[in-house]
Amino acid sequence: MVVTKTRSHQKLDTELHDKHTCPECNSTEIINDTSRGELICSNCGIVISERIMDNGPEWRAFTNDEREKRSRVGAPTTYTVHDKGLSTVIDWHDKDSFGKKLPPNRRAQIYRLRKWQIRTRVHSSIARNLVIAMNELDRLASQLGIPKSVKETSAVIYRRAIERRIIRGRSISAMVAAAIYAACRIRKVPRTLDEICSYTNIKRKELGRSYRLIVDNLNIHMPIASPIDYVSRFGEELELSGRVQQKVCELLEKAREHGLTAGKDPTGLAAACIYIVGIQEGERRTQREISKVAHVTEVTVRNRYKELVKKLKLKVEV
Repeated sequence: MVVTKTRSHQKLDTELHDKHTCPECNSTEIINDTSRGELICSNCGIVISERIMDNGPEWRAFTNDEREKRSRVGAPTTYTVHDKGLSTVIDWHDKDSFGKKLPPNRRAQIYRLRKWQIRTRVHSSIARNLVIAMNELDRLASQLGIPKSVKETSAVIYRRAIERRIIRGRSISAMVAAAIYAACRIRKVPRTLDEICSYTNIKRKELGRSYRLIVDNLNIHMPIASPIDYVSRFGEELELSGRVQQKVCELLEKAREHGLTAGKDPTGLAAACIYIVGIQEGERRTQREISKVAHVTEVTVRNRYKELVKKLKLKVEV
């Protein structure tokens, strides 16, 4: 039974709320009922405090997506914007807070305010560099289809490179692409140098040089690329079943135990194992199809295939 508190307890509300101690039985087992706005002692049942102010929002959210959509405090800070998203933005809709069109004289005034607001956001050479780099990062991330976490990691790597002053005299596009490749390696999201080069005007040699520059100067401990990381992506593009993809991972693990993966291109190994397991499980894909998805030559697939069959003594009916 819950007993409503008396007036003699009114003066102790603030103190008891801080200490969370019952004034009747000195119990510390206090229940905070947020739906009723009350503090209740679970031992004797007295209502210690009532009508507690709720400082949270008036809406409810059950997932992170709902919470982000319903929140009205602005966008969260992000490293993918040159000012981390902390500045204001005057949009181009030319409408007031009620959604009505602005009159011509007011529209011209807003245009001038917008122009100077954009100019004041970019006030240094580093900020100008970041504006160009983050736009390039958005474009590459969209075309490569990388997740948001990889994009944030890429932005952090590029910002660290600016702090170390290794961007000077080098192509911004090449350094951004190298940061994306490094972030993909760190987050174990498989993307090859050739894939990144296909969406830029950068040669593979220049991209590799920029990548090594970032890794050496920022002291990044890069994990070794595993061919297993490429299996799910290649399998989805080749429309292979989950059972075949699991068999491919098991074959790659077996090859690693026999020391056949050391010094070999992980994409070539993954492609060869997909070719072998596809034949064994009745989901055969041609070497041309696999090499096109894996961005390797048919010769590479064939050489890795022959080596695995010979060393592991596999039975494959071609």
